Amino acid sequence: MAACMKLGSKSDAFQRQGQAWFCTTGLPSDVVVEVGEMSFHLHKFPLLSRSGVMERLIADASEQEEGCLIQLPQIPGGSKTFELVAKFCYGVKLELTSANVVHLRCAAEHLEMTEDYGEGNLISQTEIFLNQVVLRNWKDSLKALQTCDDVISQAEELQIPKRCIDSLAAKACTDPNLFGWPVMEHGGPMQSPGGSVLWNGISTGARPKHSSSDWWYEDASSLSLPLYKRLISAMESRGVKREIVAGSLNCYAKKYLPGINRRQGASEASNNRVVAPLSEEDQKILLEEIDQLLPLQKGLCATKFLFGLLRTAKILKANPTCVSNLEKRIGVQLDQATLEDLLMPNFSYSMETLYDVDCVQRILEHFLTMDGGGGGGGESPESVEDGGSQLMGSPSLTPITMVAKLIDGYLAEVAPDVNLKLPKFQSLAAAVPEYARPLDDGLYRAIDIYLKSHPWLAESDREQLCRLMDCQKLSLEACTHAAQNERLPLRVIVQVLFFEQLQLRTSIAGCFLVSDNLDGGSRQLRSGLVGPTNEGGWATAVRENQVLKVGMDSMRIRVSELEKECSNMRNEIEKLGKGKGSSTTWGNVSKKLGFRLKSQMCSAQEGSVSKQNNNGGNVKIEKVVRERHHGKEKRNLTSDE
Repeated sequence: MAACMKLGSKSDAFQRQGQAWFCTTGLPSDVVVEVGEMSFHLHKFPLLSRSGVMERLIADASEQEEGCLIQLPQIPGGSKTFELVAKFCYGVKLELTSANVVHLRCAAEHLEMTEDYGEGNLISQTEIFLNQVVLRNWKDSLKALQTCDDVISQAEELQIPKRCIDSLAAKACTDPNLFGWPVMEHGGPMQSPGGSVLWNGISTGARPKHSSSDWWYEDASSLSLPLYKRLISAMESRGVKREIVAGSLNCYAKKYLPGINRRQGASEASNNRVVAPLSEEDQKILLEEIDQLLPLQKGLCATKFLFGLLRTAKILKANPTCVSNLEKRIGVQLDQATLEDLLMPNFSYSMETLYDVDCVQRILEHFLTMDGGGGGGGESPESVEDGGSQLMGSPSLTPITMVAKLIDGYLAEVAPDVNLKLPKFQSLAAAVPEYARPLDDGLYRAIDIYLKSHPWLAESDREQLCRLMDCQKLSLEACTHAAQNERLPLRVIVQVLFFEQLQLRTSIAGCFLVSDNLDGGSRQLRSGLVGPTNEGGWATAVRENQVLKVGMDSMRIRVSELEKECSNMRNEIEKLGKGKGSSTTWGNVSKKLGFRLKSQMCSAQEGSVSKQNNNGGNVKIEKVVRERHHGKEKRNLTSDE
């Protein structure tokens, strides 16, 4: 319940008739005061005995023959406030509350209702109520500050907004859990001085729930933007934590910018009170102001919230500086974003693409700049081995690896857009450092979708696009898919098949090494070097050995099949190359296809894979080349006819 202060002792002697107020004291009115469209038929003495302004105006008006008529067009608060002033002058009962005290204080100052015109005049009474009641209470201070908007110029002269803001800032910066009473009155139950909950004035012994640091967010969001900005500044000057300020700005923005709440959950939407919608121009001003107030520190604002601000800024055509600032804020914490966040529609007039790819590219560039020039702390990518586990295990590279996965997913989503030009797709894909991708499976998927949605691309453009991915960084599943993908250029398919076989050979070599180690351990166990307490370890080693041998056998069969097909392919290539020097054809194929074979990868397998596979080659290369060759011959015959 809001606090109040009772003034006066007489019963109400005022009566309203249409647009006029009459004082029913039995004496005829001798002065008419006009305030706006309302007229007050009053008496001179009660007014001039309390107000210096009314004393002078009545003296001037009494000299006129037309009667005593006074006009007060500039009185703060208008006719409603003057009604209370008139009742105070007559000694009629009235209540000072946080809702009317500011207007009455300003009106009293305007009418010069000082102690020179009577003890306990309106200025002193309103000041006492402000200082001793309103400013000591959170709700009353907030309500008084809200009413300052209507009389802001007069209130500023009396420093009422400043006093209310200082009071609110001090209370918001104080932990309410430290005081059981009376600080907890902002939204919780009434409490006794001991901190227990009161019911009808009786202590129940129950303890109230603890309040979190965001208890004042909703109340502060009811302020107008100028007053809210001053409140936030006052809190920052008092050393309030930046994350608390950011949370309040989040609450304020969601309340008045409906575009931010587009993707929030139903439970979160129900918590936001419905307010009168602002005009687009007011929303634009509000958004630009919030951008200026938001702290720059990473992680203080949720990435989803920042994306909501950016999306709304583009819709409202906010100034470029605001848009750029929001993109930089998002770029700093891009590793915390989701794919849904990145899928922002293109709001430009040209509407070249369905999604705003250029914006995502700028955000990515900001992230790479903040991440140390895209180097994950400045380390050279060559210092990191090709193994994906080492990349994932590096703390400095974890954020950039997450961003690489996010961008690959985004590329796959925007790839079906037929209006997405190849240079723009390539630019975004190439912006991610090569070492940031432990595997190129996500990039391969995006490229495949783009090729499927753009079948008119020339062969040279396809090859240029496929150069973005490293065939050595494709998983076995991706290699299997790529080997059968007719949309890929022949050169890429051959590279994929070649490195697929290398992966199989390397895996088999590793299995042999593990098997030899396990066999050595078994011999030690059988020779009695290990005590009987390791019988469980022996059984585990035997089981693991069996599993590895089964996997090794399956890979050996796979390699055998690949080499058989490779032998057939070599024969076909030699036939095709007759007349141009068949002895050098096979050697030239690998050079023309641009293989990047590492010597250490091959040497690991030579002694362990198999001596029976001396004619090793690639899997389905001959089959693919043969099919492509026959297809070209058919097209040539058709064109000749």
